[in-house]
Amino acid sequence: MVSNMESKLRILVINPGSTSTKIAVFDNEQQLFEETLRHSTKELEVFDTILDQYTFRKDAIISALEKRQIELSSLSTIVGRGGILKPIEGGTYLLEDKLIEALREGAIQKGHACNLAGLIANDIAKELDIKAYMVDPPCVDEMDDVARITGLEGTSRISMFHALNQKAVARRAAKKIGKRYEECNFIIAHVGGGISVGAHKKGRVIDVNNALDGDGPFSPERSGELPTGDLVDLCFSGKYTKQQIKKLLAGKGGIVSYLGVNDVRVVQEMIEKGNEKAILIYEAMVYQVAKAIGAMATVLMGDYDMIILTGGIAYSKMFSEKLRKRINFLGEFEVFPGEDELIALAEGGLRILTGEETAKLFK
Repeated sequence: MVSNMESKLRILVINPGSTSTKIAVFDNEQQLFEETLRHSTKELEVFDTILDQYTFRKDAIISALEKRQIELSSLSTIVGRGGILKPIEGGTYLLEDKLIEALREGAIQKGHACNLAGLIANDIAKELDIKAYMVDPPCVDEMDDVARITGLEGTSRISMFHALNQKAVARRAAKKIGKRYEECNFIIAHVGGGISVGAHKKGRVIDVNNALDGDGPFSPERSGELPTGDLVDLCFSGKYTKQQIKKLLAGKGGIVSYLGVNDVRVVQEMIEKGNEKAILIYEAMVYQVAKAIGAMATVLMGDYDMIILTGGIAYSKMFSEKLRKRINFLGEFEVFPGEDELIALAEGGLRILTGEETAKLFK
């Protein structure tokens, strides 16, 4: 194993969003710089598909590195954010032909910019004759079979969540208590624009809600689990198209549907001014997250090292303290605010470079 102290390993990480591309360069775990490359509507509207944006985004990344005087030849590896793929187990994956083809197909079918990360990382890496990787994509699926059962034949619960941040935070929490992630059990609630609550057992997320479609607790933009009868009535009311219903579930649901805003900081300002509806809705979101944490406590049968709150909303002292009051009896509770996706990607690549982990192959 190569010691971090003995060798400087330079890592470029790439994290594309719908209208931006975040990049950063690390020497081992030390961040040299981070930049968000903004892409205007005018720049993007000339492309028919997400895949068509590939060259444009790659050129923007290379140009940004040149401005920072980062020589491409100095890179040890490149790590891209995980894309929307078929269900796979967590870990760091080598970007090779089969995975690249799946990412390309996913970009076409799903239309999500995150799939471009691996394509760009692989292309630059090939030119440099180095390897590139993908870390803990949203489609990580390690659920126990019993957790997939819904109660209706022909339907199944699926795993789609904030895997990158949840697993990165789990590793940091394990290190804090002097253990390896694979030796620990955690309940982790990621609370941001979407909310996912996962039961981590010895390095595997054995149960978690589908945060992409809006299952689980409601969030600033997602409806969460709904009364099935009311949802059926809404679908057949004739007022909405299928696409509009999906938008109500993820995008215009949750706090947006009740208060017309998706920024929890604004909601907290409303609360401080005495807005009774804002008080109720905010409390309900905390309540539902607490219920989900309690459910995961039963999944792990009470055997867990820690309950963790993470994600953007975890910066809110109001939210964390309200949640703490509801779950304090369940055991140790810690807050790891933010998402820190860039360092999580870098850490995934570094574990491969140092020999701490072996890269997985997409099958």
